[in-house]
Amino acid sequence: QGAKVDEFEGVLADYFGNQQLVTVNAATSALHLSAHLLKTPSADGSWPGLQPGDEVLTSALTCTATNWALLANGLKLKWVDVDPDTCNMDLDDLERKLSPATKLITVVHWGGYPNDLDRLKEIQTRAKEKFGFRPPVIEDCAHAFGSRYKGKLLGNHGNFACFSLQAIKHFTTGDGGVLILPDEEMQRRAKLLRWYGIDRDQPGKDDFRCEEDIPEWGYKFHMNDISATIGLYNFPHVAACLQGFRDNAKHYDQVLQGVDGVTLMRRDEWADSASWIYTLKVERRLDFMRYMEEQGVMVSRVHERNDKHSCVAESVTPLPNLDKLSEEMICIPNGWWVTGDDRDYIVDCIKKGW
Repeated sequence: QGAKVDEFEGVLADYFGNQQLVTVNAATSALHLSAHLLKTPSADGSWPGLQPGDEVLTSALTCTATNWALLANGLKLKWVDVDPDTCNMDLDDLERKLSPATKLITVVHWGGYPNDLDRLKEIQTRAKEKFGFRPPVIEDCAHAFGSRYKGKLLGNHGNFACFSLQAIKHFTTGDGGVLILPDEEMQRRAKLLRWYGIDRDQPGKDDFRCEEDIPEWGYKFHMNDISATIGLYNFPHVAACLQGFRDNAKHYDQVLQGVDGVTLMRRDEWADSASWIYTLKVERRLDFMRYMEEQGVMVSRVHERNDKHSCVAESVTPLPNLDKLSEEMICIPNGWWVTGDDRDYIVDCIKKGW
């Protein structure tokens, strides 16, 4: 970590209004580091610590990075179904699947649309009442830089929150990530463990690489000054970039309502999505994809459901909502670069039918 990383972290801390953060080289590293930090039991005995084979309740509708980082920490995946109206986790199914083996919950804010975090806290409380501990929550915010839940930016709700600064996200450092921690002690450890466990700030050392003891080993997850510099120069454009995504999404919400063959996602009044991707449901999706390609419009499912991969075959479980949703959902262009003329053309194509 160098001077530019320090400067960049200061900018981010001001933005989030939360000092408990560290930068890393990818959101995947933030996810991995979050789970690793949770292996240590709490001093007061309220948290037993993660052990190999412990169960994590998680969504299969996400980038594989979300769940592969959990597997890399020796955890056992237990799939939770999705809410077909938001693509986020079905919190009713989450509560049904809680058990004494549930040691962690991971939620994904699909397309930047926030999960109901207050409901999630209630579920954590009921888990503590039943099983004696509160399963921590890791929020995968890779789609959600700038998203707000009930007026507060994601990352300010007491959980681990992992943001992506990868090349195609709202705000980029070329590649990189941000990890927001629930307390200062977790931040202190994260700062050490992202770079081998070495304390670079230890005073009175002539050669910290050689003289500093390492009480807890770590990783090479740190951000470098090149990435931080890219971030510093991109940051002034974040607000305008986010507004472009949101404006395009709002336009689609208005003009695609009631179109034959199209079902829009739900929009709750407490949710302010960063709208990184615009997802809708269509009839005869394969025909829709071929038709839009013929019209010169790129559409995509974005991510394959993770539970289809053979490397997690042992975790297969019925997910009826996801089964249906995964045959209907599709994402259409809505980035800041999509002009008014572009989106009108996209809408006209959809309204003509496929």
